[in-house]
Formats: sequence, structure tokens, C-alpha cells
Amino acid sequence: MRYFLKSLCLLCVSCSSLAIEKDSIPEESSSLWSHELVEMRKLNDTIPLSIIDASQLYSERWDTLAHPQFWKQIMLLSPDSCVINVAKNREIVAKMSVKDWNKISDEAKDVFRDSIRKIKGLESSDKIFMTTGKNDFYQFEAVLPSVGKGVSVFNEIGVDPWYAQAILMIESPGKIAKSNVGAYGPFQLMPGVARSHGLRVDKYVDERKDFEKSAKGAASLISKVCIPEARKILDAHNVAFNENDLWFRLFVLHIYHAGAGNVAAVMNVIKPEKGGVNLIQTMWTSRGGNFGNASQNYSQLALAALLILDEMIWERCEDIAEDTVLDKSTTAKG
Repeated sequence: MRYFLKSLCLLCVSCSSLAIEKDSIPEESSSLWSHELVEMRKLNDTIPLSIIDASQLYSERWDTLAHPQFWKQIMLLSPDSCVINVAKNREIVAKMSVKDWNKISDEAKDVFRDSIRKIKGLESSDKIFMTTGKNDFYQFEAVLPSVGKGVSVFNEIGVDPWYAQAILMIESPGKIAKSNVGAYGPFQLMPGVARSHGLRVDKYVDERKDFEKSAKGAASLISKVCIPEARKILDAHNVAFNENDLWFRLFVLHIYHAGAGNVAAVMNVIKPEKGGVNLIQTMWTSRGGNFGNASQNYSQLALAALLILDEMIWERCEDIAEDTVLDKSTTAKG
């Protein structure tokens, strides 16, 4: 029902001249993703926002998976709160303030974890995590203008704009920060990677902080390295793919984050026979090379953020759609 209503919502937005502008899409890319590109002119009453339609999230039931649902809660939770969860399936078993958690002794925490394992029928080696809220980092309202800009830049140069949308939602959203390993800018490019894709990064100038140049560097990295490497890895395992499939895009995101070598290593551990949702889920619980916890989480974070983005749009779009149906009932019936 939600999938049908979302489609109706986008249709109503289109009827009120708020949707796809095909003339702005390069001819060479229009057959690839133009059907997914939607322009919301009045999303927050101040800025236009180009986005990629989220229908695949629901039609393929990614929205029902435990891992992205877990991260969705974490992204919306304040940092003074935390959840106690089972690491392998991200089941939340308790929620409390960080202050209260810190009051518990280490011995009592171990007893608590053991009791969870017993109740849930887990092995003694199964990890129980305490994860704090991260809504101070994931500033989604602040990143909305950048999402629109990033989608436009990628689209203009003929690179799938879905990647711009996903990356901007999870890499320093709403801010330009430097990571502890030296990645910087809205697309969190490493210095050497940025230089190899046309950006100047030295002691005098760092073009990674320039949004458009950073976006073009990231687009170049994805189109010239990440996607070709994804094809190569999947071909090596005789896994068929369609580059517009959501699972393929998530696979490419893992290469963007962890590097092709580490993704190839985890694939050699998994030895997949086919792609799809199951392959990505298996990557979330598998290790190979330096493909570890942070790498496993990356596409989970992307899915969670895209679900949040869709809900932000849905809340605004629902109002627009309702007004449109009331004002243009004959159009809606047709």
C-alpha cells in the first residue's frame, strides 16, 4: 500500500509541475536513469531538490531488513541515548540513556550480556553491542541542498546520480569534515584519490572542499574505477547483474568505501552464485582482507539514510499530493 501511495504521490507532484524535467537530462544517460530522476521544486519551500526515486527500496523490500532499520533508529537517536543490540542481526533488546549505561559496572554489564545470550539462544561468542545515537552527525535537513546539487552534477556529466545521493547522505552530511584517516570534503575523498581524479590537493590548495570539484572527482572515481571493478569482480564469480539494480549500486558503494581489493577478498570468502538482496546481506556478516565492521556497515548506512530521506520527502509530498487531489479531482480520477 505504501508503494502504491508513494507512486500516486509522485504522480500528483508531476501534475502540479513539480516533477521530472527530462530536457535537463543528457541524452546519452536518459535511457539509464531518467525514469528515476525526480525534481521536487518546493520540498522545503526554499530550494529545488533533484532526487532519485526510492521505489526499489520498497518493491524489493529492503525497507523490511533489520540492519538498515537498526541504523535508521541510530541516525535519528540523540547521542545521549543508546541501544543494546545483538551484533549479528542488530536486534535491539534495550534502550537507555548513556548516563545510565555508564553507571553499570563492567561485571554487571557482562552479566547482562550473558543473560541476553541465554534468553535469545545465542552462542557465548555472539557479541552484544552498546550503540549510541548519532543524530548529531547525521544532519539530514542540512544536507538536503547538497543532495540536489550532487545529483545534478553527476547527472550532467553522465554518471548515475544515485551514487551522489547515497554518498552525500552518509559521508559528513551537512558539513565538510576531515576523517581520522585524511578523507575530506562532502564526498570524503582521500588526498591521493582526489589527485588521481583531477583535484588539486597540496599544502596551499585543497579542492576537496569545493563542492562541484569534489562531486566531479567522486563521479570520476565511481565511473572509472568503482563500477568497472564491480563488473570485474562479479564477472569473476559468474554473477549476472544489471547496473541499475539497487543491489549492484550498493555493491559499488562497498568498493567506493573499502576498495576493490577488499571487496574482492570478501567475495572470495562468500563465493556467491548470484547477486541480489541475499548477496548484500551476506556481505554484512562476512569478512575478508580488510573488509571488516566499518565496511559491512557502509551499505546498511546508505539504505537507512535513503529510507530517512524518502520519509522526509513523503511527509512533505503527502501534503502536496493531498492539496493537488483536492484541487484537481478530475485529473486524479483520470
